[in-house]
Amino acid sequence: MEAPLQTEMVELVPNGKHSEGLLPGASPMAGNQRVEGPRRSCAEGEDFLQKNPSKETHFTDFEGKTSFGMSVFNLSNAIMGSGILGLAYAMANTGIILFLFLLTAVALLSSYSIHLLLKSSGIVGIRAYEQLGYRAFGTPGKLAAALAITLQNIGAMSSYLYIIKSELPLVIQTFLNLEEQTLDWYMNGNYLVILVSVTVILPLALMRQLGYLGYSSGFSLSCMVFFLIAVIYKKFHVPCPLPLNFTNVTGNFSLVEVTKEEVSLQAETQTAALCTPSYFTLNSQTAYTIPIMAFAFVCHPEVLPIYTELKDPSKRKMQHISNLSISVMYVMYFLAALFGYLTFYDGVESELLHTYSKVDPFDVLILCVRVAVLTAVTLTVPIVLFPVRRAIQQMLFKNQEFRWLRHTLIAIGLLTCINLLVIFAPNILGIFGVIGATSAPCLIFIFPAIFYFRIIPTEREPAKSTPKILALCFAVLGLLLMTMSLSFIIIDWVSGTGQHGGSH
Repeated sequence: MEAPLQTEMVELVPNGKHSEGLLPGASPMAGNQRVEGPRRSCAEGEDFLQKNPSKETHFTDFEGKTSFGMSVFNLSNAIMGSGILGLAYAMANTGIILFLFLLTAVALLSSYSIHLLLKSSGIVGIRAYEQLGYRAFGTPGKLAAALAITLQNIGAMSSYLYIIKSELPLVIQTFLNLEEQTLDWYMNGNYLVILVSVTVILPLALMRQLGYLGYSSGFSLSCMVFFLIAVIYKKFHVPCPLPLNFTNVTGNFSLVEVTKEEVSLQAETQTAALCTPSYFTLNSQTAYTIPIMAFAFVCHPEVLPIYTELKDPSKRKMQHISNLSISVMYVMYFLAALFGYLTFYDGVESELLHTYSKVDPFDVLILCVRVAVLTAVTLTVPIVLFPVRRAIQQMLFKNQEFRWLRHTLIAIGLLTCINLLVIFAPNILGIFGVIGATSAPCLIFIFPAIFYFRIIPTEREPAKSTPKILALCFAVLGLLLMTMSLSFIIIDWVSGTGQHGGSH
């Protein structure tokens, strides 16, 4: 069977990330038709993160040059995203033991779904997520996969812009040495996120080639490592309870006619309660935990492009790369969640970095972390926007020549919608929750399993064989998780308790 030629240069990227030098696959053309390089219809995709634009790539004869170690770095970078900022909040609403169990389960299931993807791609020789969908279910399968990846990218961009909205005012406040935020426009996160979008993100997103921004990949990962080190360090330098909490406790009791001894005893009791870790917790916010974790582990659309670039590729080698990358991110995620939670306990917010403003708004270390993360996410947004625009271009304006007006209007439309979402979303928890409960289960659980079931020939693995039965059970598990998470989130919104999720 002759498989389609890979023609596009960038795969849709999970968690707002990309990998340097990848040559991913693309949307399918009609049937198994080959496409000649000079007649490529998607002009804006040319040379994007491409190291050798003159080389026509075919998955069966392409000789990858990326080493094992660099492939681990690329995939780790694809996994790592803004989801790490919400994991401490997830731990606060599950407890340490339940969180560890759920994190381990999601990591193992992610590894298994990558196994399904690699096995499916090995059968038909396709190394593009949407192409697997096309081979399994035709155009509907391709569109479903593209839609899920697009939603994931929009969620990533929204979470990144929300970080800009919440963190940039604090950075400006620190630089201006202000004790409290003022009502000036330059301290308003809504105005600032629009300003950054117009002055920095939009000009970068309007460029036809963004290859030089590939270096922000390594910088973004370095920023998150710096963030983790800072979280671990601050755990041993932040008092518990925070002075503000203690003041509130004693202040409340001062309104009642009680002795100083009773005030002290009650304060000590509440202090012990505030600073005691929970090992198993269930509440209305627990429903957000699995979506947050799923959002943090989505890397599946990037696996096949990295496989394409791998030197001396084999399914076994790529599986080792995936397992190692997931393991590294698993350790980083758990450490960030654990030390973030043990710093603030139930006082942790859905965006961990923002919680540190309670301690010392002028802390130099946290200021450096904020500036680094803000720079990283600002430079990453154009990279994430590019493939979303490309997908829209191909679905709505397929085989049409490049036009600057269309190119610009799509970018402006996407940024406008995402800015509105960020401005009116009450907190980042909603973004993590909804995207993590919809597109992430599809990309991790449902699609790899059903693609595997359809693509693997029945003469090789009958429909009632153990691997295919396991794959179907895997898809059903993903569907149940998606339904359950969405149900709890909707109930939480209707009841109104979710409105306070950000300040828990």
